[in-house]
Amino acid sequence: MRKRTLVVILLLAALALGAWIYLRGRQGQQAAPSYRTARVERGDLLVSISATGTVEPEEVVDVGAQVAGQILSFGTDSHGKVVDYGSLVEEGTVLARIDDSLYSAEAAQAEAQVHSARANLQRAEADLEQLKAKLQQAERDWKRAQKLGPSEALSQASYDSYQSAYEVAQANLAVGRAAVLQAKAGVAQAEAALRRAQRNLGYCTIRSPVKGVIIDRRVNIGQTVVASLNAPSLFLIARDLRRIQVWVAVNEADIGKIRPGQPVSFTVDAFPDQVFRGEVGKVRLNASMTQNVVTYTVEVVADNSDSRLLPYLSANVRFELENRQGVLLVPNAALRWKPQPGQNAGALGGDGGKSHREPGASKEVRGVSRVPDKDLGMLWVAENGGRIRPLRVRVGLSDGLKTEVSGEGLAEGMEVVVGQQVSAGQAKGQVSPFTPSFPGGRGR
Repeated sequence: MRKRTLVVILLLAALALGAWIYLRGRQGQQAAPSYRTARVERGDLLVSISATGTVEPEEVVDVGAQVAGQILSFGTDSHGKVVDYGSLVEEGTVLARIDDSLYSAEAAQAEAQVHSARANLQRAEADLEQLKAKLQQAERDWKRAQKLGPSEALSQASYDSYQSAYEVAQANLAVGRAAVLQAKAGVAQAEAALRRAQRNLGYCTIRSPVKGVIIDRRVNIGQTVVASLNAPSLFLIARDLRRIQVWVAVNEADIGKIRPGQPVSFTVDAFPDQVFRGEVGKVRLNASMTQNVVTYTVEVVADNSDSRLLPYLSANVRFELENRQGVLLVPNAALRWKPQPGQNAGALGGDGGKSHREPGASKEVRGVSRVPDKDLGMLWVAENGGRIRPLRVRVGLSDGLKTEVSGEGLAEGMEVVVGQQVSAGQAKGQVSPFTPSFPGGRGR
């Protein structure tokens, strides 16, 4: 019995010792933190401003009608097809014809008035010649009367009659010359009315003023256009689609970083896998305000030799501010993360980074005071055994995901901490702050 009791006691002691060792190991495993890390990579960094815009033709001509009437027919394009959307047209190509019956009648009437005015001019010129002849006859009679004078051969009444006839002939000649001038003015007026009628008649044929592509046709055959104060728009022609523009709305906070000639890349939903290139043409000064947000329109000029970009496509634009090549990059989370108090921070003597302060304040690492520098940051490097150590770096540009870093002791491929892993046991033991609690019991 004593032997059996001793064996049982030894077995129980062994089991208790094993359980104690197991629990200690579990507690050690739970106490040792696990970190999420990322590698320091070498690559290219592009700092840009993102915005949205619309693809626009570089030059658009709005073709209208200057006369009123009904659309009778359309012309033909460079390929012999009826003018329509996307038709290629040359300068002077007939786009449409308006009913010209009224304008033809007006032109014929104006032409008849010109002939009548010219006939009146010829009559006035003939009358002038007749008046000149009468003046010459009256002048000769008056000269003879002056030689004879009032005498027995020429009575005083006859003398006065010759003088009066001469003076009347002079006045009639002046009237004849005025009639000729009036007739010439009538001819000029009639010719001007004829030119106007012919011009209106010519306006009945709508021609393309430029070489380009029709991007919009706004009338149909049989439709009546009315030209009053504003000329109605019939066609919209893009002069040259090999050069396009992207009109981008840029926020006022970013407009100071935009300059002419700046490189730009953009994509469109129609070709999501292709990146198009361009450059800033100019910044328009007429800002617009929408819901208290001020934006400026920036014109981006791009090449479209392959004619893939169509007018009015939506574009996702990136203005390239800085481009760094072959620099060391880390995720932004690595610069934001810092250990909690009590974690195993090897080089900090286990203080968990209490001596580390944020950039812009006095920094202390290993008890050494440093001058404040807003360009300095802290990375935590993962080492063997679950330990971490701090590494002071100089922070450069960032694209929102990764940041350029440099400094002594920093090397490509180095593992830096970006977060801490949460074990299943820790996650199970955590209580959600949103779980309601009840008096006298646990929240559930």
